[in-house]
Amino acid sequence: MNFDAYPSEIAELIQSAPICPLGPGSPDHSVYDRLQSIDSRSLSEKPVKDREMVRACISGLWLLWNYLDQSHTISQDLPSSTGSYWHGIMHRREPDYGNAKYWFRRTGDHPAMEALVEQANQLASEAKLDSATQFLAERPWAPYAMVDACEAVARNRCANKELLQRIARAEWETLFEYCYSRAF
Repeated sequence: MNFDAYPSEIAELIQSAPICPLGPGSPDHSVYDRLQSIDSRSLSEKPVKDREMVRACISGLWLLWNYLDQSHTISQDLPSSTGSYWHGIMHRREPDYGNAKYWFRRTGDHPAMEALVEQANQLASEAKLDSATQFLAERPWAPYAMVDACEAVARNRCANKELLQRIARAEWETLFEYCYSRAF
């Protein structure tokens, strides 16, 4: 992720975020006020090109810091496939696996998934995959398989939790970069 593209406060929020949990995680109350104050002006000095993508970035930042309710409130009001993508990730983490798959059906083949599958394939090439994570070595990106893999971790049926956390972080970064590049 190229942090030079973001204002220093946003770059610092992203860089200092905790490891990406596969479940709900715990909100970090020390960043609540900073997250609450984020708007288009704090995200970029450039003029806004797409307000929905600005809101998608804000939804993503809330999600990054484990504020699922705040992220959900924003993403559920974004009618695009990008809003559905953030919404699906949030429900996957909740965990509400069936609802996550519903939102990933609405997402379809999102453009951010092409960059994500490249990263997933690279990370998978360095790991010993099990049946729950074999999809990481394949194409195209399989969001339902990611949901199933996260559920397998939660049920102690997958030994690749750390790999999936790295993939989840790559997914977050890829989607955030996609949104940011269209927002400004």
